[in-house]
Amino acid sequence: MTFKSLTKEFELNDQIILITGAAGYLGQAISHGVAAMGGIPILCGRTESSLRQLAEEIKATNGNAYTACFDISQAEECQGIISQLSTEFGKLDGIVNCAHSGRAGTIESSLPNDFEQAQKTHVNGPFFLMQAGLELLKNAAKIKRGGASVVNVASMYGQVSPDPRIYGNSGSNNPPYYGAAKAGLIQLTRYMACHLGHFNIRVNSLCPGPFPPESIKEKNPAFYNQLCFKNPLGRIGEAHEVAGPVVFLLSAASSFITGANLAVDGGWTSW
Repeated sequence: MTFKSLTKEFELNDQIILITGAAGYLGQAISHGVAAMGGIPILCGRTESSLRQLAEEIKATNGNAYTACFDISQAEECQGIISQLSTEFGKLDGIVNCAHSGRAGTIESSLPNDFEQAQKTHVNGPFFLMQAGLELLKNAAKIKRGGASVVNVASMYGQVSPDPRIYGNSGSNNPPYYGAAKAGLIQLTRYMACHLGHFNIRVNSLCPGPFPPESIKEKNPAFYNQLCFKNPLGRIGEAHEVAGPVVFLLSAASSFITGANLAVDGGWTSW
């Protein structure tokens, strides 16, 4: 490679990238980003109508996209979608695990089912999907520059605790089961990276910081301002600011990066 061709290292031309939670706030931006760099996103989630709408938006602006409706927390459904993918495309170049479930909560309001569902969605599901897609990823890694790549979208709250002084009575309290599950996903990332590296399969996690939807600024300006004040950059993140780092980790530009945890948080976890 010459440095003149460095920009090509970031391209995802014709790569099949499976994205869970694609219709979510961050998932949409990631899906558009993958398509913009030439990749073919497989938009995954549980609501077919939302996935189809996103696919149409991508086709109208950035390229092609396909949808796959399934529940990532169910191992048999993960196996089924990978089998379908193998039949239709014959390959899988990368996975972005961005599925989310759960509600706001506190220590007092947390229920056993909250912990179970968080574990199923944020840890079990990504593992089931990586396990089901392993042979396809191995095949891609043999011929793809930079190897096959998995990006697990975790959270800053997999690293640090939410500050109760900020959340207070906002009604948006980040619950204990969310951070616990995301911390588990970060550790699963390290485990998979170490055990799959010899196949040239790279596994990294990415920890978004404060990325609340814009509506929060109107609904709760005091809470919004506190989030901004807490952050070294003095603002919250915009969804598109996650897309670039994900594309980087999927691409050959990050060919010697695995087992890493990339903070995309405006410096939040640097305090």
